[in-house]
Amino acid sequence: MVSVWSVLVALTILSMDLRISQARPHVTLNEQSIVDYHQQWMTQFSRVYQDESEKEMRLKVFKKNLKFIENFNNMGNQSYTVGVNEFTDWTTEEFLATHTGLRVNITSLSELFNETMPSRNWNISDIDIDDESKDWRQEGAVTPVKVQGACGSCWAFSVIGAMEGLTKISGKNLLTLSEQQLIDCDTEKNTGCDGGGIEEAFKYIIKNGGVSLETEYPYQVKKGSCRANARPATQTQIRGFEMVPSHNERALLEAVRRQPVSVLIDARADSFKNYKGGVYAGLDCGTDVNHAVTFVGYGTMSGLNYWVLKNSWGESWGENGYMRIRRDVEWPQGMCGIAQVAAYPIP
Repeated sequence: MVSVWSVLVALTILSMDLRISQARPHVTLNEQSIVDYHQQWMTQFSRVYQDESEKEMRLKVFKKNLKFIENFNNMGNQSYTVGVNEFTDWTTEEFLATHTGLRVNITSLSELFNETMPSRNWNISDIDIDDESKDWRQEGAVTPVKVQGACGSCWAFSVIGAMEGLTKISGKNLLTLSEQQLIDCDTEKNTGCDGGGIEEAFKYIIKNGGVSLETEYPYQVKKGSCRANARPATQTQIRGFEMVPSHNERALLEAVRRQPVSVLIDARADSFKNYKGGVYAGLDCGTDVNHAVTFVGYGTMSGLNYWVLKNSWGESWGENGYMRIRRDVEWPQGMCGIAQVAAYPIP
């Protein structure tokens, strides 16, 4: 006989938020409830498996991820929560292999700085920022959250996010620009869905005289042939890009205060993949960057300073596709390595 408590648990997890009650520690999910929830989750995200064998395998992964979510949220006393999203039936290994896509060698940072185009002289001691918060979304400089899908194109989404913000900040209309053009055409060192680097993407945009609109060159979730006749959108030309001084969140704050910034990050942690809301400060997050995002703001909540990052994993992840991540941590690399490599375009 199914207990009343099992029914309550089943009803609780049917919320896609999956914030399992912290008022009742050590909740154990009922086996049948998980099976039923997985079926409803499949409907929610239009997930179809090839056969029963794959469905059984995915259910096992789903259970494992659900257990992680349950255990974490039951601990309480955290600045953030984790929850179900459209990736809950993916293993960490296969998810990272298809939904990140960064190619960078941190030891080559000095080379990146030397190759940077026009640059301002950063005098960190002169940086004095009075703004306690900044949110470029509220100023109309951020396009809706996009979906990179199973393609290692995060580098393109990160750079395009910074470019889109610049089109608005420069006194023009906000333009939705093409990641696909970078994937298809920026091939000197970048490799489309197999990964790339933000500095090479900025170099391509400079050389190409801008980038096309997304409507003119739509996203395909795969690499295609470069459309050499694709025209750059009006006023997307940039004369260079600038690297933010590494290991200095104060300098990064100054950059984000001016415009959205392309930032590299370590997204390997299970807590990162399953992030649902709050100020992220995952203890399992490292500093070996493998993903690229766009920083679109910063602020403070309950005494915790945070960055606002726009991801390219759709709106089911995080706070409708965004994350607030801890700012001003003790280690120089920043939370999840965000203070190591960051860049923005120069109009």
